[in-house]
Amino acid sequence: MLSAVWVVTTGSEPAARAIAPAEHSPDSGGAPAEVPPEAADDGDLPGDSEITPFDTRHAAVTRLDKRLLKAVQEAARDAGEDGIEFVVTSGWRSKEHQQRLLEEGIEKYGSLEKAREFVNTPEKSTHVSGKAVDIGPTDADDWLIRHGSAYGLCQVYANEMWHFELLAGPGGTCPAPLNNAAG
Repeated sequence: MLSAVWVVTTGSEPAARAIAPAEHSPDSGGAPAEVPPEAADDGDLPGDSEITPFDTRHAAVTRLDKRLLKAVQEAARDAGEDGIEFVVTSGWRSKEHQQRLLEEGIEKYGSLEKAREFVNTPEKSTHVSGKAVDIGPTDADDWLIRHGSAYGLCQVYANEMWHFELLAGPGGTCPAPLNNAAG
């Protein structure tokens, strides 16, 4: 059996943290009204620990859309029964954090056009609205791609196996992934 280890870094890697266009998420829930003080940050995750979908000490998890968070937590529990552990590599992000990711992407890929294949603008990012979550490691992504529709969770982009949104009702059919974040 192959296993993969993802390291969550404080320096956001645009290619490893996908952002989907807002028009791909259904209206739902909203971020929780109360955020614990320790979660009041910009959504960047600490590089020294793995964050699970149950770790509400971090705004990246706490500020996810309520329905998305519930679906991811349910999927994580069921995946755990199969020996698969979910790690949140990115969740909710502030507009400022999203802008930094975009700027890093432009620097890495050499142009806005190429960076947009992996990173959306703050205005279009479903991470900023709390309606997208990036999950790792690879075995968790594979499990979620195969079983996510049971929870309404769908892979959004063909080039980003870690990026999931609620795009179907529980037990529904996920739409075919888009080629990349640029559409």
